[in-house]
Amino acid sequence: MAETVVSGIGLILNLLGVVWLALSMRAHWIQARGPLPLTRKTAFGLRVIGGVALAGSLWCFMQASHPSMASLVWIMSFAASALSVSMVLAWRPRLLAYWVACAPR
Repeated sequence: MAETVVSGIGLILNLLGVVWLALSMRAHWIQARGPLPLTRKTAFGLRVIGGVALAGSLWCFMQASHPSMASLVWIMSFAASALSVSMVLAWRPRLLAYWVACAPR
């Protein structure tokens, strides 16, 4: 049971990490936030918390399983997260705007 919860947290962190990394790019920022300017500080903050979230997801998967399986699950969840975020950016990019609140201004 505990491994399932930790893996679920890892999946959520992986998705959030990809969202924050995508929003740190100017083109995706404009899609999600419109004319609001993307400052260097905000872009850097989004990249930092995105990287920390991805590292945290890898750590969660390492706690839930042995390293060879954990790295495989992490890579597969990263691919699924990237596909999900790209689909949201294609159809409803404004949905990602809510996750900018975590970034420094």
